[in-house]
Amino acid sequence: MPYTEAKEHIPGRLHALFAEPYSAFDNQAMERQLHLVVALKVLLEAPLRQERLMLRVIHGWENGSAEPAALAHSEHRVGSMADVAAVADRYRQATEQGDEFPGSAGSLLAAPLAEAIAAAERQGQSIDDETRNNPVHWPAFPHGLSLYTFFKVYHRLTYGEDDPYRVSRCNTPQGMREIHEFHLEEGEFVVATPPLDAEEGDTLVILHESQLAPVLALMEECLVAARRWGLVG
Repeated sequence: MPYTEAKEHIPGRLHALFAEPYSAFDNQAMERQLHLVVALKVLLEAPLRQERLMLRVIHGWENGSAEPAALAHSEHRVGSMADVAAVADRYRQATEQGDEFPGSAGSLLAAPLAEAIAAAERQGQSIDDETRNNPVHWPAFPHGLSLYTFFKVYHRLTYGEDDPYRVSRCNTPQGMREIHEFHLEEGEFVVATPPLDAEEGDTLVILHESQLAPVLALMEECLVAARRWGLVG
């Protein structure tokens, strides 16, 4: 099993800021609001200012469904909070008018899953239906562990998660990424960042379409507070 593709609960960049990052965002944590401001400033401020921030909005899974082919998404490069607000407004209008959401289905999980299985079979590996159809078994073939890792990320963003924060590392088509998951009362979202020693690369914010408005409000509040407190250079 290729564990180098992904690893959960690893030390990330927030471990350099907080002694206990896994409890820093608990509702009972002292200075929780300060922790949020510092974390979002560190993860988002520079990529947003440098137009290296991508917003990935997912939708399509509902009523417990988690079929890879049904997961749809749209991606948007954003260089300001106004750009993020424009994406949120586009989805809001689609909801109000009963229109289809932006984006397409299948390309996040179904297409790369099919490609990974086909590549494994070309190398002589036999992939049975249970392995093919059960995400728990995807790590049995190359690139399957990274697909399974993101499957779990998308599932938690869609259906919820009890832990307020977790971090993992996962290989993606764009290179290795630190995956910071936030499941907060203010909103649920993921920030996937290049490693600290990477000289370039986009940062990706992933969230379910239902979380656009609350996460936008949280981002605005935290980045404004960071500037007010002199945390942004």
